[in-house]
Amino acid sequence: MAREGCNVVIAAKTTEPHPKLEGTIYSAAAEIEAAGGACLPVVCDIREESQIVEAINSAAERFGGIDVLVNNASAINLSPASVLPAKQWDLMHDINVRGTYLVSRHAIPHLKQSDGAHILVLSPPISMNPQWFAHFSPYTISKFGMSMLVTGLSHELKKANIAVNALWPATTIATAAVRNLLGGEEMVNKSRTPDIVADAAAKIFSVTNNSITGQHLIDEDVLRSHGVNDFTGYAVDPTQELMKDLFLE
Repeated sequence: MAREGCNVVIAAKTTEPHPKLEGTIYSAAAEIEAAGGACLPVVCDIREESQIVEAINSAAERFGGIDVLVNNASAINLSPASVLPAKQWDLMHDINVRGTYLVSRHAIPHLKQSDGAHILVLSPPISMNPQWFAHFSPYTISKFGMSMLVTGLSHELKKANIAVNALWPATTIATAAVRNLLGGEEMVNKSRTPDIVADAAAKIFSVTNNSITGQHLIDEDVLRSHGVNDFTGYAVDPTQELMKDLFLE
């Protein structure tokens, strides 16, 4: 989006480098500005409603409004319900479901003023296949909760001309979560880079007539619909067989 000259707000809580998590909101802002966009980094823990309100008001004041909201924040713990600590349950649901609800709720009044408003949630298609519940139902419930909000908000906001969609990658993505929590470098090498998700999101935002709403989209399918059929360049290691992401059958 920065390469398209967009104004970007980063609302997240990482202000100091972490040994296992690369970057801060300030280093990300510097990358965005280097790519051609303007960026406002805002310290925001989406578990705190007052910080959400402050972040959204700062964004609208700085750039004169809000056209797009991306609900990307997510916590993950793949423990089964029988052993997961209550604190971890609360964390996932506070960030994944409650956070998506609260940030969306407070952004909607600004989005209603836009001619091409979008809410995009990074969450999967909903499936009741028991395999997604048998081993890590707390995480599954939190992610499907995000996807259910997509369905609800898309219908609720249709008359306001606000498109609401979910986006999910066809393969695992080489993020810190994959490296640190899910499988280390071996899984990273079987993943794609985050660029494929960013490119798919940009394509979604380019459709300004709200003809696409209430959809649970897959990054590959989005790019194919825009004429992209070669995904080799997105692979971390093109010689490796890619790992299919969770919740896809």
